Amino acid sequence: MRYMVKTRANAGANRRSELDRLFGGMFKDMPALEGRQPIVDVVEQDDEYLLEAELPGLSEEDVEVSVEDTLLTISANKASSEEERRYLIRERAVGEFRRSFVLPKDADSSNIEARFKNGVLTLTVKKLPEAKPRQIKIEGE
Repeated sequence: MRYMVKTRANAGANRRSELDRLFGGMFKDMPALEGRQPIVDVVEQDDEYLLEAELPGLSEEDVEVSVEDTLLTISANKASSEEERRYLIRERAVGEFRRSFVLPKDADSSNIEARFKNGVLTLTVKKLPEAKPRQIKIEGE
């Protein structure tokens, strides 16, 4: 699976990252999910791909998984439910993010299972049966 680098969320994150470098971390107290991408592991197995994304602080209701052609997208929107507070330190993020992956040719985009447990989203993407290697019998004369 290839990771799609350019997303709308990344554009703002890159600008903030550049500003953060220029101003010596002045903007570190501005948490937002849009600048943070979930940590993801992708594993290929014989008959499927597993994608595990760490999404701490989110629930399955906050997360959306969609697939269009060969583009698999994970997105979330964590709204702040708290009234306006005067934070001394604020590190837990609110906002939204979107992360997309290009599925391999042998992935069955109509056969994807999603599970969410303990802040980890696990996607199982089955491989197409016809994509599996097979032996061809060679016949003699």
